[in-house]
Amino acid sequence: MTDTTLIGLDWGTSSLRAYRLGSEGVVLEKRELPLGIMRLLGQNRPASDERAALFERACRQACDGWLEADPSIPVIGCGMIGSAQGWREAPYLAIPVDIDSIGLSLTYVVGQNGIVLHIVPGLIEHSELPNVMRGEESQITGALRIAARGKKAANGRNSSLLCLPGTHSKWVLVREDRIMHFETFMTGELFSALCQHTILGQTMRPSEDASAFDRGVRVAQSSARRASLLSMIFSTRTLGLTGALEATQQSDYLSGLLIGHEIASIQQGTDNSYFLQEILLVGNSALCLRYKRALLHFGRVDVRIISDATERGLWTIAVQGRLLERA
Repeated sequence: MTDTTLIGLDWGTSSLRAYRLGSEGVVLEKRELPLGIMRLLGQNRPASDERAALFERACRQACDGWLEADPSIPVIGCGMIGSAQGWREAPYLAIPVDIDSIGLSLTYVVGQNGIVLHIVPGLIEHSELPNVMRGEESQITGALRIAARGKKAANGRNSSLLCLPGTHSKWVLVREDRIMHFETFMTGELFSALCQHTILGQTMRPSEDASAFDRGVRVAQSSARRASLLSMIFSTRTLGLTGALEATQQSDYLSGLLIGHEIASIQQGTDNSYFLQEILLVGNSALCLRYKRALLHFGRVDVRIISDATERGLWTIAVQGRLLERA
């Protein structure tokens, strides 16, 4: 393990991903454990000392065997571990913010056995309807660094629109490496809830049907100005009742409706000029491919999928925070 330079943790609500990084941020090993903060805490509200002990044990389990050769290897983490329910709260940074400055505002916590975890701050956008993120700031940082490889903007830097699909999808406008604005859509969570806990799921049968997905996107695209999403969602049932959708097509149709409405909302926003920027899709490859397919209906063909963004972002932020120099 002497080639280990940094350990990165992506510590969310349900899972904990750990990365052992070597020179220049190369991933040498990765692990995924079901040790997200809510799984560790369960339904209880443990006292702060007990909570800290739970997180420290999980942290050591994730890093098992990686720190023995050199306990001074820095450990950095992002995500919900820095929330109010996490090990230690890392205050939000208000946008606009330069991605190069995120690593200058790290919070750290020291465990009883000496392990030190540096925690990446989340981001907040103050407005009438505030927006927050935790963990995505590291993905954004990594994605922009990956996208910049071998590419030079006309004036040194350029603008991008990033989409991070997931349970709570994020759309993020970046200008000259400065995060200017972001929006959150509960698309993934709403899809899951509708399929599992409403009458719509009663007639669905698991399958994959690209044509049904495309149909849902087209309906959302054409109806965005004259029908609410709540009205469109019910068509998943009525099209099934009238025989226009098979049971095996309904979930993909609903997925297309929700994703299509999300994209239409971005396109028709009050400042829709950012929809014309380069689009980077960051996250799960299968889900990113689904969003890329939907974006084709909106005339967007210049869409790039970025993988391995979190580990690259954690490395970049650690360099910004001079963790490697301290080690």
